[in-house]
Amino acid sequence: MALFEIKEGEDFYFNEQGYKVFTEKFHLKRGHCCKSGCKHCPYGYDKKTDTFIKTNKKNK
Repeated sequence: MALFEIKEGEDFYFNEQGYKVFTEKFHLKRGHCCKSGCKHCPYGYDKKTDTFIKTNKKNK
């Protein structure tokens, strides 16, 4: 059983290949990084180096 409901278009969308892509909002709602190298990771995880990169949201 899920801890919270996820909504298409808000928490995820389907890309051109049909894969489910989770949004930044979903990752923040989940509350932690899964270290999978997600496209919209708000935690700054870099899968290639297995490190977290600090990002400044104000500059984006």
